[in-house]
Amino acid sequence: MSRAAAIRVCSGTIGVAVLLVASLTVRAQAESCHIAPQHAGVIFPVERIDAAWACRLQPIIDEFTTANKVGPVRTPLQESVYVYLLDRPPVAAALVNRLELGLYKAETRGPGRYWGDDGEGTVGLVELVYQDPRHRLYYLEGSHHSTLLPHLTGKAVVMLSMATVKDEAGQEAVETTLVSYTRLDNRVLAGLVSLLRPLVGRTVSRKLMKGVDAVNRLGLEMRRHPDRVLFEATDPPPLGPEDVAFLKQALASMPRAGTHEKGSVSR
Repeated sequence: MSRAAAIRVCSGTIGVAVLLVASLTVRAQAESCHIAPQHAGVIFPVERIDAAWACRLQPIIDEFTTANKVGPVRTPLQESVYVYLLDRPPVAAALVNRLELGLYKAETRGPGRYWGDDGEGTVGLVELVYQDPRHRLYYLEGSHHSTLLPHLTGKAVVMLSMATVKDEAGQEAVETTLVSYTRLDNRVLAGLVSLLRPLVGRTVSRKLMKGVDAVNRLGLEMRRHPDRVLFEATDPPPLGPEDVAFLKQALASMPRAGTHEKGSVSR
């Protein structure tokens, strides 16, 4: 074997060894990351989360600035409609905005990735980490600006659990529970956590509740005024053909709201 060939073989062997060590290191780190299954009394299937994601989420959960729970909150929508809107934030945001139920904006930024703006100072990216018929788990990066708080940037983990129930009239509805962990990026602000936690906690809780309430009001509007909802969905620029077709079918088969339905119901 020539000297040049020997050098090539040696270099290739070293390269393979480096890649193997790096792979084993990453795997060992991923396997060492652990997220508890119970959060605020609710069990989530965290063992099904990809190991790499678990390592990204664990520091936020273990070293959170604030932790919040909202719900269970009952939404007056059939499960199929609720899930359709849940998994299509731009559609839900457009309907909420057009029906003047909120100022939400949302755009798709890739598979399972969305940009969102709540119209009240909070902007960020949301990424779907895990889903099954009863759960969703999201990773968020965003910022918030208001007169009460300094400009804040941070990351969050939001866990969602849902169950199909019957309302007082025997109609299908969905009960949702949200658990969130928020961690501030700014070390100086994070160091003032004892002072900021009450304000940040109330802000996060209010943001979560506001989103849930907007969906509840949308559900009531779909039951009470299906024609108006369909008009707003088709008014130029209309929603996508697939979304309009789904809404037409859903609204046609949706039970009408009774006089007892005055708003969201939480327990």
